[in-house]
Amino acid sequence: MKHFLSIKELTQQQLLDLITLAKTIKANPAEYRHALDGKSVVMLFEKPSLRTRVSFDIGINKLGGHCLYLDQQNGALGKRESVADFASNLSCWADAIVARTYSHTTIEQLAVFGTVPVINALSDLYHPCQALADFLTLAEHFENISDVKLAYVGDGNNVTNSLMYCAAILGATMTVICPAGHFPDGYVVAEVQELASRYGGKIVLTSDIDAIEGHDAIYTDTWISMGDPTPLAEIKDKFAPYQVNNALMAKAGAHFFMHCLPAHRGVEVTDAVMDGEGSLILQQAENRMHAQNAVLVTLFS
Repeated sequence: MKHFLSIKELTQQQLLDLITLAKTIKANPAEYRHALDGKSVVMLFEKPSLRTRVSFDIGINKLGGHCLYLDQQNGALGKRESVADFASNLSCWADAIVARTYSHTTIEQLAVFGTVPVINALSDLYHPCQALADFLTLAEHFENISDVKLAYVGDGNNVTNSLMYCAAILGATMTVICPAGHFPDGYVVAEVQELASRYGGKIVLTSDIDAIEGHDAIYTDTWISMGDPTPLAEIKDKFAPYQVNNALMAKAGAHFFMHCLPAHRGVEVTDAVMDGEGSLILQQAENRMHAQNAVLVTLFS
């Protein structure tokens, strides 16, 4: 691994190794206290964040590294200064770049023009750190991750894309249930299906909410992604049948609920499910740090 830009660039063994390492770091943090000694990591954020910023900042500190946060006070990337110049300058001082951007092209340019590892902390196409943390969470509940049957319900977005790549490469089953017109990108789906055929995964896409039956966990996200100006009133009726509530959990026979957060309570998911016994949302949030630390340790090893 030279960079961590997308899950699709990993082999099954690399993905399994990251999950195993994340478990080890989580269980034995003292053993990794000096893993990033002398390393400085720049965190470059175009978008606001709670979990991503805090989990990276504290995680880097726990590994003995130094973290520097940059927001848009220096001007938008590519406007005040080209992304190429930005990347090459940061590479003079930093040992790695963590970037949370609007466009995935920006992430790719940082990797091309920089000379240090780049980690995608979110782009419009992918959210690999989230998906890695999510499958780490599932791996803590299932002895064989390939046995997992995950249902994603709602809007097909960057999180959906990365989850599909994970499921396909790990040989798991994932059903993506979206309203018509809100499915993941067709090119991504084609790539996912090719990976699933290679690794033994099974990815199904449908608008039929009845397809929820027979899944271990239900995952959802906000119906309107960050930065999307679409008013909720315009899509609420279309998405209403896809709300995750106790009835849908029972219909699926699902023991677990997952959400990448932030959530709109009472919209895509009810309070009863969010705060229910099977909710994994805080475990997912904690595991962001452990999964990302596994990526950092791997990139610097």
